Amino acid sequence: MNRLIVIIIFILSFLNVNTFIYANPKINARTAIVVDYHSDKVLYEYEPDIQIYPASMTKIMTTIVAFDLLKKNKISLDDKFVVSENAWRLSESGYSSMFIMINDEVSVENLLYGIIVASGNDACVALAEGIAGSEEIFTEMMNEKAAEIGMSSTNFSNSSGINDPDNYSTVRDIALMSKYLINNYPDFYEWYAEKTFTWDRTGGDPIKQGNRNPLLYKNVGVDGIKTGYLAVEKYSLASSMQKDTRRIIAVASGFPTKQFRSTESLKLLNWGFRNTNTYEISKKGETFFELDTWLGNKDKIKAITKEDFYITLSKKDMRNLKVSLVYKGPIKAPIHKDQKIANLIISNKDEELKSLPLYASEKIQKVNFFKSLITSINYLIWGDV
Repeated sequence: MNRLIVIIIFILSFLNVNTFIYANPKINARTAIVVDYHSDKVLYEYEPDIQIYPASMTKIMTTIVAFDLLKKNKISLDDKFVVSENAWRLSESGYSSMFIMINDEVSVENLLYGIIVASGNDACVALAEGIAGSEEIFTEMMNEKAAEIGMSSTNFSNSSGINDPDNYSTVRDIALMSKYLINNYPDFYEWYAEKTFTWDRTGGDPIKQGNRNPLLYKNVGVDGIKTGYLAVEKYSLASSMQKDTRRIIAVASGFPTKQFRSTESLKLLNWGFRNTNTYEISKKGETFFELDTWLGNKDKIKAITKEDFYITLSKKDMRNLKVSLVYKGPIKAPIHKDQKIANLIISNKDEELKSLPLYASEKIQKVNFFKSLITSINYLIWGDV
């Protein structure tokens, strides 16, 4: 058998690419990171691992714990939790609030909207107590989930993110948590794009509050995620923007003002889209590569990958991307389903970035003896199968 190398040409519109590349952005924040959602490529970072107090970005994990239980049918959106005095007091202390009252019976759905849109600290405590019995036990669930996700520099000590030196994280961990939220709960994630929430409160007129994420109102493709503020940390924001099928996540903390939080976060997101591109090289079970077979009941076999693979490159490096299909072929039958039969090599310049194994998508049986003999003779005489 011969070792065949096929160069796969991807139509990337190289000739139409604007190759003017901007320098790294100058950001007025203490720490920042920009990550491509699909490839996990870090596009930009500035002190991404220094400790921060995540403030209300903590609420992302509070909702993740609830979404996980909803997904497993351990709670439902219609379940109602009784508001304790402990939860109510947070609506009376100058914190961002949903304005629930003592002994109110509030549904999980309303509490989640109160957390996501209104950033209610009172809703966080009510949800935590309703799920786990106490906020302390709920924070244990938060930390277990953080460890599962891989947030190695994070510790949660409450469900809302209010002042506590033991409630800390990094922008890298917050970005990791944000991707987990979007990837695992896409339907619930849509709630983060809601601009308003009206709570029909007890003993008063309904309260309508707007989402605190300023980028939602700019109609630029931002659909989340969460703001934060503490006096010791200043302003922070975890944001995500989608254009067509591509998504970028940016997290930054230590903005001096609300205005900087908005403009600088948008600058990070736009910089990522303007200076880089992400390409889908292979989709698990969906992207097919056709290979030649020998002595089988079919002349071709479709090979697939068992993982998604995306690559993100700066626009100046796009012309150097090469994808090669490498296999010893034609592949002799019998071929078993899921048998490894080739490799997909992705390289940039002379550097190999990834070697993806390819597997047979189906079983190919060997032909009978006489047909096999004729095929072999034909190959020896003509060099053709």
